[in-house]
Amino acid sequence: MAESQFRQDVEAIVARIPVGMVTTYGDVAAMAGHPYAARVVGGIAHFGNAELPWQRVVNRFGGLASGYPGGRDSHAAHLQSEGVSSTNHIVDRFEEIRWRPQV
Repeated sequence: MAESQFRQDVEAIVARIPVGMVTTYGDVAAMAGHPYAARVVGGIAHFGNAELPWQRVVNRFGGLASGYPGGRDSHAAHLQSEGVSSTNHIVDRFEEIRWRPQV
């Protein structure tokens, strides 16, 4: 896997996540052609372009990221500002608002 191309693909996918929806690190990895690279996507999120809507990326259970800048409470607040609610740091109605476009 060419990391720079993978990073570009990941960032392009994250840029497309619609407001009011979420997707998972694994979903992004799969859409970028590497379904087992969820942790790599997490690293890209942590160190990547801060202007992208990383708040819309959650774990496979709909859980908010402890490594999100400001922690899970900040992650929840950013999602709430887009109309996405969470309870106990898990996205409400996760499967209903999970963005999984056809690749």
